[in-house]
Amino acid sequence: MKKLLNFGFSAIILGVILTSCNDDYETVQSIEKVKIDSVSISNDTMNVYDVQRIKTYSQYKSQCEGFYGYDYVYNNNLTRTVTAYKFLTNGMCSQSTHLGMNQINFNPQQKGQYTFKFWNGDDNWITKTIVVE
Repeated sequence: MKKLLNFGFSAIILGVILTSCNDDYETVQSIEKVKIDSVSISNDTMNVYDVQRIKTYSQYKSQCEGFYGYDYVYNNNLTRTVTAYKFLTNGMCSQSTHLGMNQINFNPQQKGQYTFKFWNGDDNWITKTIVVE
């Protein structure tokens, strides 16, 4: 048992040393808008205070790009505009396009007809409506 513990401790120390000697760390170089290609809303009607996942899908041009976050703006009580952002790193990445899925958890606090506008590039928007009862 003591030999097994010594081996495990030695493996951890070796992993820390090898990791600390690695100079291939990728850093985020920039953040920019990424268009939302499609939106999936499972229910267009829901109850107040319920939670619904709204899924968005975007394409990334390389493995050095990925989802960073949303700009979720309350334009008024019932209208929301959503813009997605991606990060770009300085790594050595393949140029293969990949699809990313992310989600917003929508939790309405009042009844009404909510309009969502998702940025789709240039002056284009994908519009979705959810009725909250």
